[in-house]
Amino acid sequence: MKKAYLPLILLVLVIVEGLAINLLPNEIVLSTNLIIAHWVLVFLVYIAVYYDVEDTYYSITYAFIFGLLIDVVYTGILGIYMFSYGIAIYAIHGLQKLLHRNFYVLLILGVTAIAVADGLIYMMYTVIGVTDMIWSDYLLRRMLPTILANLLFLLLLFPLFKKRIVQWSKEQLDRGN
Repeated sequence: MKKAYLPLILLVLVIVEGLAINLLPNEIVLSTNLIIAHWVLVFLVYIAVYYDVEDTYYSITYAFIFGLLIDVVYTGILGIYMFSYGIAIYAIHGLQKLLHRNFYVLLILGVTAIAVADGLIYMMYTVIGVTDMIWSDYLLRRMLPTILANLLFLLLLFPLFKKRIVQWSKEQLDRGN
Protein backbone atom coordinates (compact mmCIF):
# COMPACT_ATOMS: atom_id res chain seq x y z
CA MET A 1 0.00 0.00 0.00
CA LYS A 2 2.84 2.37 0.76
CA LYS A 3 3.99 2.15 -2.85
CA ALA A 4 0.75 3.87 -3.83
CA TYR A 5 1.33 6.95 -1.64
CA LEU A 6 3.62 8.78 -4.05
CA PRO A 7 1.45 8.33 -7.18
CA LEU A 8 -1.67 9.28 -5.20
CA ILE A 9 -0.04 12.45 -3.90
CA LEU A 10 1.10 13.30 -7.43
CA LEU A 11 -2.41 12.69 -8.77
CA VAL A 12 -3.89 15.00 -6.14
CA LEU A 13 -1.30 17.63 -7.05
CA VAL A 14 -2.25 17.36 -10.75
CA ILE A 15 -5.86 18.07 -9.80
CA VAL A 16 -5.09 20.86 -7.33
CA GLU A 17 -2.60 22.47 -9.72
CA GLY A 18 -5.48 23.38 -12.02
CA LEU A 19 -7.29 25.06 -9.15
CA ALA A 20 -4.23 26.99 -7.97
CA ILE A 21 -5.11 30.12 -9.94
CA ASN A 22 -8.34 30.40 -7.94
CA LEU A 23 -6.37 30.48 -4.67
CA LEU A 24 -4.42 33.60 -5.64
CA PRO A 25 -5.61 37.14 -4.90
CA ASN A 26 -7.08 39.10 -7.84
CA GLU A 27 -4.17 41.58 -7.77
CA ILE A 28 -1.79 38.79 -8.71
CA VAL A 29 -4.11 37.08 -11.20
CA LEU A 30 -4.91 40.29 -13.08
CA SER A 31 -1.32 41.59 -13.14
CA THR A 32 1.00 41.32 -16.15
CA ASN A 33 3.03 38.60 -14.41
CA LEU A 34 2.28 34.96 -15.18
CA ILE A 35 2.62 32.40 -12.42
CA ILE A 36 2.57 28.77 -13.53
CA ALA A 37 2.05 26.15 -10.83
CA HIS A 38 4.59 23.35 -11.17
CA TRP A 39 3.57 21.57 -7.98
CA VAL A 40 3.95 18.11 -9.49
CA LEU A 41 7.49 19.00 -10.51
CA VAL A 42 8.28 20.30 -7.02
CA PHE A 43 7.10 17.04 -5.48
CA LEU A 44 9.09 15.11 -8.07
CA VAL A 45 12.19 16.95 -6.86
CA TYR A 46 11.44 15.66 -3.35
CA ILE A 47 11.14 12.14 -4.73
CA ALA A 48 14.42 12.50 -6.67
CA VAL A 49 16.31 13.84 -3.65
CA TYR A 50 14.84 11.90 -0.73
CA TYR A 51 13.26 8.74 -2.19
CA ASP A 52 15.43 7.60 -5.09
CA VAL A 53 18.83 6.08 -4.55
CA GLU A 54 21.54 5.74 -7.18
CA ASP A 55 20.02 2.75 -8.94
CA THR A 56 16.30 3.61 -8.69
CA TYR A 57 14.49 5.88 -11.11
CA TYR A 58 11.01 6.32 -9.62
CA SER A 59 11.18 10.10 -9.95
CA ILE A 60 11.99 9.95 -13.67
CA THR A 61 9.25 7.40 -14.34
CA TYR A 62 6.72 9.51 -12.44
CA ALA A 63 7.93 12.62 -14.28
CA PHE A 64 7.10 11.10 -17.65
CA ILE A 65 3.76 9.62 -16.49
CA PHE A 66 2.46 12.69 -14.69
CA GLY A 67 3.91 15.07 -17.27
CA LEU A 68 1.85 13.24 -19.88
CA LEU A 69 -1.18 13.39 -17.61
CA ILE A 70 -0.77 17.18 -17.30
CA ASP A 71 -0.50 17.37 -21.09
CA VAL A 72 -3.72 15.39 -21.52
CA VAL A 73 -5.68 17.32 -18.90
CA TYR A 74 -4.44 20.90 -19.23
CA THR A 75 -2.76 21.42 -22.60
CA GLY A 76 -3.73 20.77 -26.17
CA ILE A 77 -0.29 19.53 -27.18
CA LEU A 78 0.89 16.14 -25.98
CA GLY A 79 4.46 15.70 -24.85
CA ILE A 80 5.44 19.24 -23.82
CA TYR A 81 5.21 18.72 -20.05
CA MET A 82 6.15 15.04 -20.31
CA PHE A 83 9.40 15.90 -22.08
CA SER A 84 10.27 18.96 -19.97
CA TYR A 85 9.49 17.30 -16.62
CA GLY A 86 11.36 14.17 -17.68
CA ILE A 87 14.48 16.10 -18.73
CA ALA A 88 14.41 18.33 -15.62
CA ILE A 89 14.04 15.41 -13.20
CA TYR A 90 16.66 13.38 -15.06
CA ALA A 91 19.10 16.26 -14.56
CA ILE A 92 18.12 16.59 -10.88
CA HIS A 93 18.48 12.83 -10.36
CA GLY A 94 22.00 13.02 -11.78
CA LEU A 95 22.97 16.12 -9.79
CA GLN A 96 21.69 14.79 -6.49
CA LYS A 97 24.17 11.90 -6.76
CA LEU A 98 26.98 14.45 -6.55
CA LEU A 99 25.54 16.46 -3.65
CA HIS A 100 24.52 15.78 -0.07
CA ARG A 101 20.85 15.38 0.72
CA ASN A 102 20.01 18.44 2.77
CA PHE A 103 17.65 21.41 2.77
CA TYR A 104 19.93 23.79 0.85
CA VAL A 105 20.61 21.27 -1.89
CA LEU A 106 16.86 20.69 -2.14
CA LEU A 107 16.34 24.44 -2.65
CA ILE A 108 19.04 24.66 -5.33
CA LEU A 109 17.78 21.56 -7.14
CA GLY A 110 14.19 22.80 -6.88
CA VAL A 111 15.04 26.14 -8.48
CA THR A 112 17.09 24.34 -11.13
CA ALA A 113 14.26 21.93 -11.97
CA ILE A 114 11.67 24.71 -12.21
CA ALA A 115 13.95 26.86 -14.38
CA VAL A 116 14.87 23.98 -16.70
CA ALA A 117 11.31 22.69 -17.09
CA ASP A 118 9.71 26.11 -17.54
CA GLY A 119 12.47 27.18 -19.94
CA LEU A 120 11.96 24.04 -22.04
CA ILE A 121 8.20 24.59 -22.06
CA TYR A 122 8.71 28.19 -23.21
CA MET A 123 11.16 27.16 -25.94
CA MET A 124 8.88 24.43 -27.27
CA TYR A 125 5.86 26.73 -27.25
CA THR A 126 7.91 29.36 -29.07
CA VAL A 127 9.11 26.90 -31.71
CA ILE A 128 5.62 25.62 -32.49
CA GLY A 129 4.15 29.12 -32.47
CA VAL A 130 1.91 28.97 -29.40
CA THR A 131 3.61 31.97 -27.78
CA ASP A 132 5.43 34.97 -29.17
CA MET A 133 6.70 36.45 -25.89
CA ILE A 134 10.23 37.82 -26.22
CA TRP A 135 12.96 36.36 -24.03
CA SER A 136 13.37 39.37 -21.70
CA ASP A 137 9.62 39.58 -21.05
CA TYR A 138 9.54 35.86 -20.43
CA LEU A 139 12.33 36.06 -17.85
CA LEU A 140 10.82 38.98 -15.95
CA ARG A 141 7.09 38.28 -16.29
CA ARG A 142 6.90 34.51 -16.26
CA MET A 143 10.06 32.69 -15.18
CA LEU A 144 10.97 34.77 -12.14
CA PRO A 145 7.42 34.86 -10.65
CA THR A 146 6.99 31.15 -11.43
CA ILE A 147 10.25 30.23 -9.70
CA LEU A 148 9.41 32.33 -6.63
CA ALA A 149 5.87 30.97 -6.29
CA ASN A 150 6.94 27.35 -6.72
CA LEU A 151 9.88 27.85 -4.36
CA LEU A 152 7.36 28.97 -1.74
CA PHE A 153 5.41 25.76 -2.37
CA LEU A 154 8.64 23.75 -2.03
CA LEU A 155 9.29 25.41 1.33
CA LEU A 156 5.75 24.68 2.53
CA LEU A 157 6.09 20.99 1.67
CA PHE A 158 9.39 20.50 3.51
CA PRO A 159 8.06 20.04 7.06
CA LEU A 160 5.12 17.97 5.81
CA PHE A 161 6.82 15.42 3.56
CA LYS A 162 10.58 15.24 4.04
CA LYS A 163 10.57 12.69 6.90
CA ARG A 164 7.73 10.68 5.37
CA ILE A 165 9.45 10.35 2.00
CA VAL A 166 12.71 9.27 3.65
CA GLN A 167 10.80 6.72 5.73
CA TRP A 168 8.95 5.36 2.69
CA SER A 169 12.26 5.05 0.85
CA LYS A 170 13.85 3.09 3.72
CA GLU A 171 10.83 0.77 3.89
CA GLN A 172 11.00 0.20 0.13
CA LEU A 173 14.71 -0.64 0.32
CA ASP A 174 14.28 -2.98 3.31
CA ARG A 175 11.56 -4.91 1.50
CA GLY A 176 13.80 -5.25 -1.56
CA ASN A 177 16.67 -6.81 0.43
